[in-house]
Amino acid sequence: MSAVSWIVLDIEGTTSSTESVHTGLYAYARPRLGPWIDAHRDDPGVREAVRRVERDAGLPEGAGTGDVVRVLHGWMDADVKATPLKTLQGQVWAAGFAAGELTAHFFADVPPALRRWHARGLRLAVFSSGAVSSQRPWFRHARDGDLSALVDDHFDTVNAGPKRERASYERIAAALGAPGGAMLFLSDVPAELDAAAAAGWRTTGLRRPGEPSEHADFGGHPVVETFGEVEV
Repeated sequence: MSAVSWIVLDIEGTTSSTESVHTGLYAYARPRLGPWIDAHRDDPGVREAVRRVERDAGLPEGAGTGDVVRVLHGWMDADVKATPLKTLQGQVWAAGFAAGELTAHFFADVPPALRRWHARGLRLAVFSSGAVSSQRPWFRHARDGDLSALVDDHFDTVNAGPKRERASYERIAAALGAPGGAMLFLSDVPAELDAAAAAGWRTTGLRRPGEPSEHADFGGHPVVETFGEVEV
């Protein structure tokens, strides 16, 4: 089997606490979605996202901002990984990070491990359900300093596909120009690890104390509690 050359990271529950996303980022975005849509109606990305919401929710074209926001809030409450929601949230969060109103949370063991792996010549990428537009500022505005220079590439459900499908991991490996055996995926979600393994990737599960997957069944995947225990 090829030596590991790429480590691909999930974010929520893996590098960072679920609470920091759901309580911190979601609470920040929730009241700002409507004003953001109204202030950026000429932005092609916003316009397309609104159209997607209308189509997916069965709203009439040109529905008011209030109707669109009610759908978005419903998706947030149900933790629906809807692409237009991720797009709009990502834009709001990026603005919040740039304004200094948001700071990213990382578990204490993560930044030193990322720096250590990078110094060894291992390359790092991210695969998260959060939009790439929100991933980049998340790593740039960590409490431990700017971590973005350590990450070579970013993937989400738009440019790679669903996180629980084998084909998504095959696309990522192809995009990075590496065989599956050279890829190591770190995630707290067993179904995501299963999909990566089906694509020939190496995998390691994160069993973070206090996180939703703390007591999950990881099957045959290696499992650790911190990045310091990951074998590369």
